[in-house]
Amino acid sequence: MSEAGGCWGCGSPVPQRAPWSLVAATTAALCLVSATSVWTAGTAPMSREEKQKLGNQVLEMFDHAYGNYMEHAYPADELMPLTCRGRVRGQEPSRGDVDDALGKFSLTLIDSLDTLVVLNKTKEFEDAVRKVLRDVNLDNDVVVSVFETNIRVLGGLLGGHSLAIMLKEKGEYMQWYNDELLQMAKQLGYKLLPAFNTTSGLPYPRINLKFGIRKPEARTGTETDTCTACAGTLILEFAALSRFTGATIFEEYARKALDFLWEKRQRSSNLVGVTINIHTGDWVRKDSGVGAGIDSYYEYLLKAYVLLGDDSFLERFNTHYDAIMRYISQPPLLLDVHIHKPMLNARTWMDALLAFFPGLQVLKGDIRPAIETHEMLYQVIKKHNFLPEAFTTDFRVHWAQHPLRPEFAESTYFLYKATGDPYYLEVGKTLIENLNKYARVPCGFAAMKDVRTGSHEDRMDSFFLAEMFKYLYLLFADKEDIIFDIEDYIFTTEAHLLPLWLSTTNQSISKKNTTSDYTELDDSNFDWTCPNTQILFPNDPLYAQSIREPLKNVVDKSCPRGIIRVEESFRSGTKPPLRARDFMATNPEHLEILKKMGVSLIHLKDGRVQLVQHAIQAASSIDAEDGLRFMQEMIELSSQQQKEQQLPPRAVQIVSHPFFGRVVLTAGPAQFGLDLSKHKETRGFVASSKPYNGCSELTNPEAVMGKIALIQRGQCMFAEKARNIQNAGAIGGIVIDDNEGSSSDTAPLFQMAGDGKDTDDIKIPMLFLFSKEGSIILDAIQEFEEVEVLLSDKAKDRDPEMENEEQSSSENDSQNQSAEQITSSSQDVDLIDQESPEESSLNSNPESLTLADTDSTASISPSEQNSDPTENHETTSLDGECTDLDNQLQEQPETEEDPNPNISWGKKVQPIDSILADWNEDIEAFEMMEKDEL
Repeated sequence: MSEAGGCWGCGSPVPQRAPWSLVAATTAALCLVSATSVWTAGTAPMSREEKQKLGNQVLEMFDHAYGNYMEHAYPADELMPLTCRGRVRGQEPSRGDVDDALGKFSLTLIDSLDTLVVLNKTKEFEDAVRKVLRDVNLDNDVVVSVFETNIRVLGGLLGGHSLAIMLKEKGEYMQWYNDELLQMAKQLGYKLLPAFNTTSGLPYPRINLKFGIRKPEARTGTETDTCTACAGTLILEFAALSRFTGATIFEEYARKALDFLWEKRQRSSNLVGVTINIHTGDWVRKDSGVGAGIDSYYEYLLKAYVLLGDDSFLERFNTHYDAIMRYISQPPLLLDVHIHKPMLNARTWMDALLAFFPGLQVLKGDIRPAIETHEMLYQVIKKHNFLPEAFTTDFRVHWAQHPLRPEFAESTYFLYKATGDPYYLEVGKTLIENLNKYARVPCGFAAMKDVRTGSHEDRMDSFFLAEMFKYLYLLFADKEDIIFDIEDYIFTTEAHLLPLWLSTTNQSISKKNTTSDYTELDDSNFDWTCPNTQILFPNDPLYAQSIREPLKNVVDKSCPRGIIRVEESFRSGTKPPLRARDFMATNPEHLEILKKMGVSLIHLKDGRVQLVQHAIQAASSIDAEDGLRFMQEMIELSSQQQKEQQLPPRAVQIVSHPFFGRVVLTAGPAQFGLDLSKHKETRGFVASSKPYNGCSELTNPEAVMGKIALIQRGQCMFAEKARNIQNAGAIGGIVIDDNEGSSSDTAPLFQMAGDGKDTDDIKIPMLFLFSKEGSIILDAIQEFEEVEVLLSDKAKDRDPEMENEEQSSSENDSQNQSAEQITSSSQDVDLIDQESPEESSLNSNPESLTLADTDSTASISPSEQNSDPTENHETTSLDGECTDLDNQLQEQPETEEDPNPNISWGKKVQPIDSILADWNEDIEAFEMMEKDEL
């Protein structure tokens, strides 16, 4: 095939060996985009030596994660990297639905099987398969997610089987293998089948591996709802199981579920909702997007066409894709809409799972929007080091967690394979650096509890090993670096590998095209034509860069989603829509605008103001849309103001050997003493006070002089403890809870109050840790004696010199073991970004904002009506974002802007000392602004 562009499968089902990792599927055919066709002149090509170096770094990172799982967690499902132990269902505090992935079946090992082969670790793969066959039990009395068990366990077993038979054919490894993994997969498949016992054919969301559904012992089977992705992400694994074994029942059940979802799509918009009733087929959540709850449904429609050669799957995908690009895509954003009113946005924030979509667009052959969305996501990552679980349309953190998701790495890989642009190698390099710098801990890689503070969560999901390392390694690997042809396989949503020759094996399922039964399709949408690279990339080597360039500063200098409407208003001479943060209940003009938008204002007896929207009372459909946006902003504004009244996060970071800043504990602040959000952090060695409760004059002042004193909670006021250690010469204090075993997982954090007296005499910083977190420091003192910590408002970068020292001695096993012992009880405290009641209500009932279905309400207190715009950073706003336009439209002062948006504490461009010298007089305001940004 020429580099100018060619095509596989034009006019016919995909052949046995379609080059999937380079495939770009257009309207009805899969076309190869040459990886060597284009590279952006603005990015210098990466040398083979550097690519090999980065590939080797990925291998070392995988060894660190996988090795620690096998040493400290196996046969448990997952590794808890802060406490260096396995996570066993029922032995740890419940995390809700997240734990439904755990089935006491060594999840991480099964999920990692085909990753071992991709990374050329064939001996380790053979050992891992033997362990799975010897140790894993699939008949446990545990309730698991059908969706997660399918993509992780069934997919992992099938991916392992696919590569096991490949290795056996090569003649060196796995010569003893006799389809044992496939037999386990078949056993698991039959255990999942009872979940499909519904009138609709949609599966129950959960099933008991031992007792199935509805039996008293099963403890499940009463659910009525499931997510679209949960029911629509089965066809690849179930069809592969049928094709491998000849048992057609699995593919039949998965097809029936997909058929039902397609039939229940909203006919006018061709969109599907997030949650559906498995018995009636009614949509429970009627918002639609490409992120959480729907994402892999779209992915599996396109990939089912590739694997199974059934045209109807491609036609369905193209119909949905047209609707996505018509309603949801607002380049570079992808915003959820209502399926019945797709011109109205359902939310003003995006979730991290949509990061897979640029990769899917590459496979579709729609490269331009893929580049745009990917670049926007990359800018968010460069701002926050990781992609937050959710972020607003003006790119501020909405949910601050990051569980080391691989979707962005997946899209980076596919974009590089499609364009050959070395820019994406640099993106991958950034991902590697951030993982090592911020997520790596002595016992693996820890999820980020808050990307702004750098605090960790005791969690390393199996998908991190199944997907992240696979995509990163393939990104930097040349063809000769992989022991098999990756293009003979298709990636599942969990990045498991299924061979494309299954498309011609055991084809007993009818492939009748039933799409026309549901809708009238424009035949031109399915022309059997393929673009070549000259169409995707005009004869301009700067084409991809020209798409990315306008988005370079989209995060740091973002204009909110409503800016286009404002510009139109300015040109037409009309006033821009009223924004929630500008609203004043005492302004007659604002009240008139509300009336025009169909929003009524009610004064409550307690002094609050309630807003209610009636769409039918709006002056026009445009005014009704403005009213909906206003109500959404008001709800988020109220939610944000409540969050701002919550506790600000503080960090205790262990910076001495062997931690070097990798263990970060989130601590509670005090209402007295040095405010770490306004002053430079405090760094020092720790020492226990005597008496330990700190309630009287210390008898060991020489031990705490110039150090950070550790004191126990209880027997006196916090302020009294602070005064006693301050009088002894301590430079700070950490109060450790006296309730043994207390943890942030089970107890809410509180702020240490004063003693009712004037506390201005307390000048040192004071932080609070629960018992479980405090024991980490106490254990470290016993092990290493000299333990140095950093008290700050958020975690700081590690000391490069100390990091280098650690790397030079990283082969010392005894040091690793010591570090692991010290982190044996590590936990961290979640302070912020938990779903507020408003957010929870909005998510569980999105129709509360639907214009035609229900009325929308929002309440604000009088103190909120004139809130300072500079204090509400989570809501979309014109203030301080596009100041030139603001000056033309509104007579109001500008809000302060970051004098240098490229500088952040978490990712320094120049030394902090020089920054402080440059802006010494504004340092307090600057630090506060940075705190809100990150």
